[in-house]
Amino acid sequence: MDTQCTGIQLEMQGLGRRKVHLDFHGGHVSSDGGALLLRAVDDRLKLTERFAACFTDYRQPGLIEHSVLELVRQRTYGIDLAYEDLNDHDDLLRDPLLALLSGKRDVEGQNRRRASDKGKALASSSTLNRLELTPENADAQSRYKKVVYSGVAIEHFFVDVFLDSFEQAPTEIILDFDATDDPLHGHQEGRFFNGYYDSYCYMPLYVTSGEHLLISQLRPGNQGAATGSLAVLQKLVARIRKRWPDVSILFRADAGFMGDAIMTWCEANRVKYVIGLSRNERLLKRIRIQQYEAWRLYEQTGTASRVFTEFKYRTRTSWTSARRVIAKAEHLCKGPNPRFIVTNLSGSEVHSRELYEEVYCARGDMENRIKEQQLDLFADRTSTHTLRANQLRLWFSSLAYVLTSALRRIALKGTRLATATSGTIRLKLFKIGALIKLSVRRFQIHLASACPYQDVFHQALNNLYRYPLRN
Repeated sequence: MDTQCTGIQLEMQGLGRRKVHLDFHGGHVSSDGGALLLRAVDDRLKLTERFAACFTDYRQPGLIEHSVLELVRQRTYGIDLAYEDLNDHDDLLRDPLLALLSGKRDVEGQNRRRASDKGKALASSSTLNRLELTPENADAQSRYKKVVYSGVAIEHFFVDVFLDSFEQAPTEIILDFDATDDPLHGHQEGRFFNGYYDSYCYMPLYVTSGEHLLISQLRPGNQGAATGSLAVLQKLVARIRKRWPDVSILFRADAGFMGDAIMTWCEANRVKYVIGLSRNERLLKRIRIQQYEAWRLYEQTGTASRVFTEFKYRTRTSWTSARRVIAKAEHLCKGPNPRFIVTNLSGSEVHSRELYEEVYCARGDMENRIKEQQLDLFADRTSTHTLRANQLRLWFSSLAYVLTSALRRIALKGTRLATATSGTIRLKLFKIGALIKLSVRRFQIHLASACPYQDVFHQALNNLYRYPLRN
């Protein structure tokens, strides 16, 4: 078997009487043996298969060496395994394990058409790059870029995956909206300077429900946090209620999304909302007594003190009606820290303190989901020139997140990694040394004997085997 290794042998510092030799004759060895769990959960839920169905392939069938599904799997699994750049895939061309995960039958690449490609089972960085750079108007007459994605279909895919995750109709769905900066260091399309973040950036919009990701929309850097969010909310509510007409929906966001248009639409369409409200002199004047009480409590106890109150409030010009505002008068060691939220939930439904501390503050977990996608799954690798290509990169990262999230929710349930982040799961469960032996009838994988998470791996497989297959 051709191992594509050099014949150089290196001698290391000895250990007692034993000499230590190092060479590259180990054959097919992978550091990603645990990634088989990703493929196992994918086989259950058909995630990459459904995502690949959002592309139209105009290539001639007889000339295709890498199907859209294989390309999607190679790119997505690569992100989950920390191969964030396309250039990484030029080093992975001969990796039989990634070829197996991608669905390649010829995992050693012996059946490639060109002699120069023999032994390279996977797609090169240039092939993956063409997938990303294909313009919207490409067709069968285009020269190289012929695989076109449908943005509408991909957006529906993420929402449908969320809806399919419920075994029965939920009583309430909470939709968390948030925007963040995606710093840019080139001259990408849609690049603008954002004064708030003091950098050139994109301004992606994320929508989550718990750990589920529903929307990851890449937007130019000159757009505000709430720009286009009402249209997104309307589409989400329509798709959710098409499945469950009577489900209760709560819109939750920080002050960047506070606006009369959103609140008015929610009030007219049976959607509850809890939104942060920026403080101003009128609001601060309304809670002077409560802020004084919080200071008195702080002086007596020496610890942070909170006093809650609520009142009806309407802006002078921008709001069409008065609304319920919850105020938190707080005093910390650094001084006063007042906060406000606005809601259409009545006092009989949720008390003011509970509404702020248990309902509104829970949205902070969404920031952890965004951080996980950006830091662990490279959602900020938006370095191509066009906004369309960078949007697809963001969606590949989102698909990688959905895969890991499904693994965490289904396979790792009841294990010590049940709440682990994508980075931790990768480090402790995916990055397991594996020796790969190939034969005509068998693809045998020997995982590292010293793996400290063997129990988690076994439990994860057992959980997956009990989970029903998606048709």
